[in-house]
Amino acid sequence: MKYDRFEQLPVWQAAITLAEKVYALTDARPFDRLRELRDQLRRAALSVSNNIAEGFERGTTAELLSFLYIARGSAGEVRSMLLFCDRLPALPSQISNFKSEIAALRSLAESCSRQLRAWADQLQNTDIQGQRRLTDRSRQAWQADRRAEAFLQKLQAVRDAAAAPPVPTGASPVPAGAAPAEETPAT
Repeated sequence: MKYDRFEQLPVWQAAITLAEKVYALTDARPFDRLRELRDQLRRAALSVSNNIAEGFERGTTAELLSFLYIARGSAGEVRSMLLFCDRLPALPSQISNFKSEIAALRSLAESCSRQLRAWADQLQNTDIQGQRRLTDRSRQAWQADRRAEAFLQKLQAVRDAAAAPPVPTGASPVPAGAAPAEETPAT
């Protein structure tokens, strides 16, 4: 599927949902005392969707990949801080009501990370270097290369088939060294 806008990307949609939910969670009273943690958690969560958007709007695959890795790093940072919230001695009694919410956010951050990794892996295995370098002329050249490669593969298959030893007409194809099957008399 081709996406024209970053807002259409499923990974961006998941990332913006992550940011919204992190902001909602950190509006809770226990996070008032932990302003630095709250602010960093919010920045990291918003960084995931922002880096996806910025990378998408860039002109080359290399730039997109760079921003996807930054976004993935931010998703990891969100997970790390949420795990820290669970371990913080001052918070357990105050955040016990939020345990399931924190677990769901960790899962969402991990989902974003997995999607970003899959996308990055797919981009690394492509010959297309990005929108900025993909003109009508280069697109046609790329497609011609693909057609030529497919033709050469078919040609090689024909050559391989032609190089196989022919089976004499009327003879049964018996592999070399194998005994022919015994004929049974007709009754």
